[in-house]
Parts: sequence; C-alpha cells; structure tokens
Amino acid sequence: MARTPPLSAIAINCSLKKSSDEKSSTDVMIGVLQEQFASFDVPVTETIRIADFNVLPGVTSDEGEGDDWPAIREKILAHDILIFGGPVWMGQLGSIGKRVLERMDAFLGETDDCGRMPSFGKVAVAAVVGNEDGAHWLSAQLYQSLSDTGWTIPPAAVSYWVGEAMGSTDFKDLDKTPEKVVETAKMAASNAAHLAGLLKSETYPGAGG
Repeated sequence: MARTPPLSAIAINCSLKKSSDEKSSTDVMIGVLQEQFASFDVPVTETIRIADFNVLPGVTSDEGEGDDWPAIREKILAHDILIFGGPVWMGQLGSIGKRVLERMDAFLGETDDCGRMPSFGKVAVAAVVGNEDGAHWLSAQLYQSLSDTGWTIPPAAVSYWVGEAMGSTDFKDLDKTPEKVVETAKMAASNAAHLAGLLKSETYPGAGG
C-alpha cells in the first residue's frame, strides 16, 4: 500500500466577534475537530479569526490597499484541508462567513491550463454552532459554495451542535462535549484525511490540455 503523504489542515473561524480572552463556541467546535484530525496525524496548524482582519468586500483575490485577504488566501491554499467554522445566525451562515465565500469566488477565474482552480485537490469540512435550528441549511450553503469554488467535500463533512430553540446555552458553556458530536467529528476528520491523502498523491486531471 502506498504511503500517505504528510497532510496539514488550517481552520478559519467566521464568528462575528473579534478575538478575546474568552473562546467562542466556533473555536470550541474547531477544537473538537482539531483533536480528531490529530488522531489521524493531520495537524491543524492555525485557526484564523476572520473578524480580526480587514477582509474587504468584493469578489477578487486582492481588493487593493488595506485588504488582508491575499495573505489569508495564501495561508489557506498552502494546506491540504480547510476547516470552515461559522455560527448559525438568523437561521443562516453569518455575514463574515459569506464574505469569505464571496472572496473565494475569484477562484473561478484563476484556473490553470487544465481548467483547475487553485483549490482543486484540497478538501473542506465545516464546523457549525448555534442556538437555533439551521445547521443543515448552513452546511448546504457551505457545501454548494465550496464545491463551486473548487474544494472537495467528503462524506459526513460537518461537525455541528445547535441548542434548544430560543434557548440561552452556548456550545462553549456545555459541561461536556456530547458524544454524538465527538463521533461526528471523528468521522469528518477520518473521511477528510483519507480523501486529502488520495488527492495529494494524484489530483484531478482537469479538462484542458
């Protein structure tokens, strides 16, 4: 059996809040996935809190002076796996997560001679939290948008938790991570690591050339 090449993952936290001394629930869910990825020898090298940066609105890879997205984009594409973390907000993906997806739209015009976007051969999974139903809808939004912009989505690609409707408990406030969340995260990490290893060994041929 061929040896799987070393893999690495990076996470983005699309919480609406900037970093503080207190972790967000999205941080905690990313941490659940990070632990499971480690069990498959895939380090999550960094979590980027998007709200800490000036990611300008637009649909290109560089929107000019003061735009922090080009450096973030470079970091994301230097890894094999992306953990896209974000909260359910008003029943859908929060605005910061949507902005990231809008900036990734630029990939469609950045193809190589075989029609492959810079994200081809890279895998993405989701980390979703919220206090209202909406995780499945949010995941559907992410899967479609990430697939459209070249990422590969493995089976069971989301680890999520939503609280009681109109409740006040956040994921970070739970005394213990629910076993089902841990099981789901393990499956997502396993599938993503396996798929990323295959794609790193032999990526998509594309349609040109």
